[in-house]
Amino acid sequence: MAYVHVVMMLALVEFLIFGWAVGQARGRYNVPAPATAGHEVFERYYRVQMNTLEQLIVFLPAMQLFGRYVNAYVAAALGVLFIIGRAVYFRGYVQSPERRHFGFGLSAIPNMVLLIGALLGPIRAIFASG
Repeated sequence: MAYVHVVMMLALVEFLIFGWAVGQARGRYNVPAPATAGHEVFERYYRVQMNTLEQLIVFLPAMQLFGRYVNAYVAAALGVLFIIGRAVYFRGYVQSPERRHFGFGLSAIPNMVLLIGALLGPIRAIFASG
């Protein structure tokens, strides 16, 4: 499970980096806090951060449960793919919103696999112990 925990923390570090990038964009594009709109490129940075937050809400517990009930090494590998996908999503979306799709898929697919495993793994364990 140590691999799972390291990958989970790397995902959180990536999220903090995205937050830092939003702060930098806020200054670069003159969007004073607490505004979340005002310049199209700033809004892209902000949407990447918020979409990543939305994905993390599913990713973190799903990865933990998948690692516990299915396979920790597979969970960690899927987690690395998620992190790479988020980075690709960040780069693509900031350049042009139309370029976000590949990165989104690269992070959404592992997230769905983790979620399904996180649901089925404990169910399987309940029936195996019953």
